[in-house]
Amino acid sequence: MKKTYYLFNPGRMSRDNNTLKYTAYDEKGAEGQTRFLPVEDVADFYVFGSLDANSALYNFLGKKGISVHFFDYYEHYTGSFLAKEYLLAGKLQVAQTSHYTNGKKRQALARKFVEGSAFNLLKNLRYYQSRGREVAAELAQIELYVAALPHATSIQELMGYEGNIRQTYYRCFEQLVSVPGFTFGQRSTQPPQNELNALLSFGNMLCYAACLSQIYHTQLNPTISFLHEPGHRRFSLALDLAEIFKPLLVDRTIFRVLNKKELQPHHFVRELDGCLLKESGRKIFVEVFAQRLKETFRHRRLDRIITYQHLIKLECYKLTKHLMGIEEYQPFKSWW
Repeated sequence: MKKTYYLFNPGRMSRDNNTLKYTAYDEKGAEGQTRFLPVEDVADFYVFGSLDANSALYNFLGKKGISVHFFDYYEHYTGSFLAKEYLLAGKLQVAQTSHYTNGKKRQALARKFVEGSAFNLLKNLRYYQSRGREVAAELAQIELYVAALPHATSIQELMGYEGNIRQTYYRCFEQLVSVPGFTFGQRSTQPPQNELNALLSFGNMLCYAACLSQIYHTQLNPTISFLHEPGHRRFSLALDLAEIFKPLLVDRTIFRVLNKKELQPHHFVRELDGCLLKESGRKIFVEVFAQRLKETFRHRRLDRIITYQHLIKLECYKLTKHLMGIEEYQPFKSWW
């Protein structure tokens, strides 16, 4: 099974026959350990430090269908190298565009993404409610928002409900984290104002990149979306899919690393009026997030064991069937 590699240290990557050669640099810029990665074993790279590479390497990665996702010092996703699309399908492209330009069809799909997201985050709250957390008021409020979704008459109204659902959900975060000292306040980005917001921003970027990687291996066009507005130079369909998977992948990773005290206050740094994860903290979070992607469970409908990473690809296939008029799209709903 191909692996995702996370590169935290600055380094240089080059081609060595059919092998990738990666040499890390230490803090002084001196060459450190060299690793050889068989190219057939690589799914994609997530790069958090500077990476020296030339066009010959990217030509090689492109031919092998290997993506590279880049993040800056402040943990923001900055872009991806994606190989030339190899699963082009004209009929699907036309159908996807048609669903975007048709107001009713687009709104129907957008509502599905919000409903799937709301269901999965409600599942998180009910799980912790069964373990003594006081979240009944927030559960009731979110259920009211969900009940109103079928009556929304525009994408903007759906986005408004989605924002209200998230805002209500985030009010519970301090209760769901059993470790004192981590406060949430309000959702803040660019930069995050505290540790919980820093983890959310970092985790959401990882989820976005994971969804983009799986979209690339299907016939869907990642720039044509339904809930989020397509924009210049962004893969907005990944944002749509990420709404469904953030409660499953990001939020549960946050609860795990904090409640098990794998991440503690010393793993964060406050600078430039914001809060960021230190490199040691990023490594811990990424390791748990990667484990979550590889975690297996029995899919009730398919009646077989799959990983959460494969689940994202299955979601892409379901969306494809909907666009082609084969089967109505139903977002994945957790049964945790």
